Amino acid sequence: MTLALRILLTAIAVLGLAYDVYVHFHLAANYDPIKTNILSQGDLFRTEGAAAALAALALLLRPRRYTALFAFTVAAAGVTAVLVYRYINVKSFGPFPAMYEPIWYPAKIRSAYAEGAAALAAAALVATLPFHKHGLRRPTDRHDHPIASRTRPGRHLPE
Repeated sequence: MTLALRILLTAIAVLGLAYDVYVHFHLAANYDPIKTNILSQGDLFRTEGAAAALAALALLLRPRRYTALFAFTVAAAGVTAVLVYRYINVKSFGPFPAMYEPIWYPAKIRSAYAEGAAALAAAALVATLPFHKHGLRRPTDRHDHPIASRTRPGRHLPE
């Protein structure tokens, strides 16, 4: 993967998650009345917003496979929740309130697109980022190779 493509995918994932943060924190108070004895839908919105903020910062500051996987998980969970609670009337269960909302409105649509784009970009990063931060290590690298790392008497290898 080229550096430019990695930067583009990271930017898409981070921007999608950033919009997710904005929408969830902005709308959380509107959903506080929908609640059980333990949780409100507003609490869940704030939790999603916090998770998205953490995932975006982690991916931005440390673009590694594990941070891309975390970003994918958060974004994919967000878009899945939007779609499930839009099309399926899931009743209240355990501490979770009934959150069925069979309508689309502009912020919800933009959030679903942003989460979907972030999930796709993060999945592409998971699939293409190297295992090690410096790429796949080859066993022939001098410091890893059992024979090349030893010096022979009278002969010094430059460091």
